[in-house]
Amino acid sequence: MKIAFIGTGVMGAPMAGHLARAGHQVTVYNRTRAKAEATGLAVADTPAAAARGMDAVVACVGNDADLFEVTLGDNGAFATMPDQAVFIDHTTVSADIARRLAAARPLCVDAPVSGGQAGAEKGQLSAMCGGSEAAFLQGQAVMEAYAARIVHVGAAGAGQQTKMVNQICIAGVLQGLSEALRFAQASELDLDKVLEAISGGAAQSWQMVNRWPTMAKDEFDFGFAINWMRKDLGLALEEAKRNGAVLPVAALVDQFFGEVQKMDGGRQDTSALVRRLPR
Repeated sequence: MKIAFIGTGVMGAPMAGHLARAGHQVTVYNRTRAKAEATGLAVADTPAAAARGMDAVVACVGNDADLFEVTLGDNGAFATMPDQAVFIDHTTVSADIARRLAAARPLCVDAPVSGGQAGAEKGQLSAMCGGSEAAFLQGQAVMEAYAARIVHVGAAGAGQQTKMVNQICIAGVLQGLSEALRFAQASELDLDKVLEAISGGAAQSWQMVNRWPTMAKDEFDFGFAINWMRKDLGLALEEAKRNGAVLPVAALVDQFFGEVQKMDGGRQDTSALVRRLPR
């Protein structure tokens, strides 16, 4: 297929690379042109130029405003995309803008991903997809190049809401893990033995297996940054105001992440949440 990829940051660049290696003809656009050129793929000057004549357009940008700009803004992709082309958005944004884009273009999939930079580089992302059945089936053929799990969860906006569920879960797990680690340290336990003992039972989680050892060493240069997590939790908390859900733990952990930001930890991964707890 002929595919345009808009947004070649730490997630988008490897995803675009997987598409090219899968045999697709890929053109990229990035606001900072040097990042687009670094992919070694064909570079367009605007989102509209990238999207012209394409079978699919994929976006992975920063937030609602960025997504609006590259789709419906001046020189946006929607102005030049063929009617039969599918638009796939991997940005984590509000469910509201996902619905707006689907209203403007029926062949539209909101597909935020989980798996982080490592998942993008390995082609093992998980995509949670909202949109029509027709849009999903068309987009699935594109996403298979870089996603190991692709699930159609519902109508437009449902993909973004599912990503909010994902982040709510992670926030609670990380707070519990942080408290458990500090408790083990205060008890002067062998942390490796504790991990061995509890990671095979009901307490086990991805965060425990992958982050307990690094948290114990005060190493926080892995995965998803706190700055981005706060953005995502903010989206979830705003959506909860609309749908009536009560999120006391998510709201509290969001405040805790804010404390770590004030400790200059905003660019550290989310497991740096443990830093706010004294040893």
